[in-house]
Amino acid sequence: MHNKVVYHAMKAFSAFGIPVLRFNFRGTGLSEGTHDHGHGEQDDVRAALDWLDKEFGKPILFAGFSFGSAVGLKVCCGDARVKGLIGLGLPVHAAGRDYKYGFLPRCSAPKLFVSGDHDPYGPRESLAAVWERAPEPKRLVWIGGADHFFQGAAESPGAKLDRMQAEIRSWLHDTFGLEEVGKSD
Repeated sequence: MHNKVVYHAMKAFSAFGIPVLRFNFRGTGLSEGTHDHGHGEQDDVRAALDWLDKEFGKPILFAGFSFGSAVGLKVCCGDARVKGLIGLGLPVHAAGRDYKYGFLPRCSAPKLFVSGDHDPYGPRESLAAVWERAPEPKRLVWIGGADHFFQGAAESPGAKLDRMQAEIRSWLHDTFGLEEVGKSD
């Protein structure tokens, strides 16, 4: 919840005046419960969606990072309240675990995947294959010289978080016609 990727994603949504809920999965930080390898964490996402729906009653845009993107996409695909999905650093293979996205071919909501081209958990060829199975509308963006956390790779030092954030903002504008708060042409 407090890492730089999640923070910069939150700032991108906030620039459009969109309410943002950041939360830790069970057993992370000060959250109760224990890690459940993606099973119970789906209930955490459902609880977050229910809370957002009850609190704001507006269409929901989901964004998740790494494990959070994998779990969140699975829950949010097909939920009528969720109008768009963002997977940041979507893992394909991490910590000895293969992530499966068999649900994506049925996911009709607009999708944005943003990954570093040096992300060891989402190698370019593997992630591109996942993205190919997803129906339109979809966008896949590779941040050059970035690792899993959108930090610079050895040959391209320096954080790339601003580029990740710019891609989110561009997608929100292009896909939903949203304008940044206080920004006029």
